[in-house]
Amino acid sequence: MKTIRNASISRETRETKIEVTLNLDGSGQSEFDTGLPFLEHMLNQVTRHGMIDLKIQARGDLDIDAHHTVEDIGIVFGQATKKALDDKRGISRYGHSYVPLDEALSRVVIDFSGRPHLGYRAKYTRPHIGSFDVDLIHEFFRAFSNEAQVTLHIDNLLGDNAHHIAETIFKAFGRALRMAIHIDGDARNTVPSTKGQL
Repeated sequence: MKTIRNASISRETRETKIEVTLNLDGSGQSEFDTGLPFLEHMLNQVTRHGMIDLKIQARGDLDIDAHHTVEDIGIVFGQATKKALDDKRGISRYGHSYVPLDEALSRVVIDFSGRPHLGYRAKYTRPHIGSFDVDLIHEFFRAFSNEAQVTLHIDNLLGDNAHHIAETIFKAFGRALRMAIHIDGDARNTVPSTKGQL
């Protein structure tokens, strides 16, 4: 019998209201209503390259700043990922990917270790992509890694175009995520750790 790996999480604060529905064994479908078109474009890269289905509805204090909304989307996406993976039995655990886009090249490595850590090394050639503050990309991944309890290393290796840099990061994240959550048929009933749990 196939395990259903999905989750729905809602979180409401004085600053935001976020609802996330996630299917880790999806087909790359997405539905976003966040008020942040650039973030939605990046998250669509994650779903398509990660082969997950993701629905996000978000309302936040965008009249003040996008920071709270972006961070809280990362928080709830991370919580949903952790819930959907349950005890992580049978997963590959580790994932990595290099993704190019013209002159840009990024590498993402992920470990569903149960130990939150983000190593983020990316420098952008401008502070905004459209109206989107590039500093918020770091905030999104920091929130995700903390709540999903993953070790996540993100390195932009090359790039001159800020949009290309961001897109290679999100695409590589999606592909690394896909690799890490893949069910290893030979280890379907085991947890990939000598500790017996993650």
